[in-house]
Parts: sequence; C-alpha cells; structure tokens
Amino acid sequence: MEDELLRLKGEALACLAAAQDNNSLEECRVLYLGRKGLFSTIMRNLGKVADEDRPRLGKLANEVKQELEAAFAERQAGFDGAVGSGRGGKNTVRQDLTLPGRVIPFGKHHPVSQVMAEICGVFERLGFAVAEGPDIELDFYNFEGLNIPPHHPARDMHDTFYVSSNVLLRTHTSPMQVRTMEKQSPPLRMIVPGKVYRCDSDITHTPMFHQVEGFLVDKNVSFADLKGVLSIFIAQVFSSSTAIRFRPSFFPFTEPSAEVDIACVICNGKGCRVCKQTGWLEILGAGLIDPEVFKKVGYDPEEYSGFAFGLGVERIAMLKYGITDIRLFYENDIRFLRQF
Repeated sequence: MEDELLRLKGEALACLAAAQDNNSLEECRVLYLGRKGLFSTIMRNLGKVADEDRPRLGKLANEVKQELEAAFAERQAGFDGAVGSGRGGKNTVRQDLTLPGRVIPFGKHHPVSQVMAEICGVFERLGFAVAEGPDIELDFYNFEGLNIPPHHPARDMHDTFYVSSNVLLRTHTSPMQVRTMEKQSPPLRMIVPGKVYRCDSDITHTPMFHQVEGFLVDKNVSFADLKGVLSIFIAQVFSSSTAIRFRPSFFPFTEPSAEVDIACVICNGKGCRVCKQTGWLEILGAGLIDPEVFKKVGYDPEEYSGFAFGLGVERIAMLKYGITDIRLFYENDIRFLRQF
C-alpha cells in the first residue's frame, strides 16, 4: 500500500504539471482526488493491512493527500492569475480595445420635481424663504390652529387619512403657517413645498400629491398685494398673456377668500374633460389670513395682516406640459418620463 500511495503521488504531480488550463487541471484533480478517484480507491484497502502498520500508512496517506491538494490549489491560482492579468494560455481573457464604450444614460429630474423647483425659484426671487414640515401632523396644526375646529364641515373637504384621533397625514402644507408664526415674529414671507395626502383619486386627483403653501405677514398687507404676487407668479410660470380670474370662495383660515383660475391650456379655453367643459382650471386657493388664526398664535390682528395661498404642483405641471391625466406622473412609464 505504501508503494501504491507513492506511485499515485508521482503520477498526480506529473498530471498536474502537464495541465494547460483550468479544465485539464480539474480533470486531473477528479481523477486522483475525486470522491471516486484513485486515492479513494487505495484508502478503501487501509482496513485490510496489519494492525501494526495501519497508523504509519494512515499518516502517510494524509501527508500525500495534503501535499496533492496544496499543489493543485497553487497550480489553479496560477491559472486564475493569468486570466485576470491578461497573460497566460488558452483561458486568457483579452480586451478588444476597438469595441465602442458603454454609454451610461444620465438621470433626469422627474417632471413634478422640475416644476416644484421652478415654482420655488419664482417665489424665492420675490423674497420668500423656503421651509419644510412633517408629513405626519397633529390635528391642531392641520385643522384647529387654522380655524377648523372639530365637526367643522370644511374637514369633509379634505378626506383625511387618520393615524389616530389626534395624528394624521397632513392634508395641506398650511400647518407650517401656524408652526412658523408660533416661533417667529412678523414680518414673515415664506413658502412651504411638500407632499400632502387626501382620499381622492381620478384624472385630476391622486391620494398623494405635492403642494406649495405660501404666506406673508406684515403691517398693512392687502388683497391687492396678494393679487400682485400671484399675477407675477402666473406670468413667470406660464406667460404674461395667460388669462387669470379670481373667484370668491371660502376657506376657514382666510377671509376674504378666492380661488384663482387660468384659461385651460389643454383646450385653449374651449372646454374639455380636464376643465370640465368650462374653459378654466383652478390652480390655487388664496385669501387674507383670518384674524382668528392670528389670535391662536398670539399675533395682534389689529396690528398685523397677511395673505396665504396654496397651489397643487401636479396641476401646474399638467397645464405646462399639456397632460390630461395626473396618474401618468406616478405610473413610471419610461416612455412618458423620457419626454421631460
């Protein structure tokens, strides 16, 4: 048995030296060290040798196996190194430098993000600071602080997602109006962009959308100031020839209140399903801040006045790009997104 082990060792080393690549090396390894290889065949006879010779032959067998395994591993590492470095035999991988390079496409901003940045840019140039607030809001800041007490019918307009009786997903970015006035004194000039949530879904509404709240508080602020700021905004985002109208409306946190419409750019004011055949599309709500809101944050309504407005970013994007279904923004169709 000792002679067989030594002979197997010599044959295995010769086979290893003759291997030209990983494939032939693997064939050699399986032949000698595989589960059904020649080494395993010899070891099956270890139980038949004399008891006094068994320890010596067992030790020799282990030494032969370890030596062969180390030799095979070293030889394989040599082949792998040749492949990785571009040198060696049949398995050498050579780079074809004449092939064209791989073009990595540039990422683009989502159209909603583009319009959000454009809107914020207009107001920043008008001197408004930008603030952000939490998506998960307290009932006080979302409703009560804005003069919408419990059981007020205006709450039904918001179709709120409640987390608990006092915690909810904000239905507008207006809560930051109250949060800011609690901590800062006038004059204030601020916009608040962000996500808002309402139980609503059709071609012009989604359960989650983006809104920009804006407010200005100072002495002697009038409705004319509000109309001036919004007129500049619409002229900047659309064009100076865009038709605008202010319609009387109602919001609990502004008095007087108005909704601002522009001529439908989808149908040029002729009437379509987007504007519901009216020729106009409402893009934002606005008004002078109600004195009750000032009282809740400790401002003197006899000394200070202000205005506030809120606009939907997706609605603005639909008008700018002639999109008739708001759901296209969230379907992630690459053919749609590549157009922006």
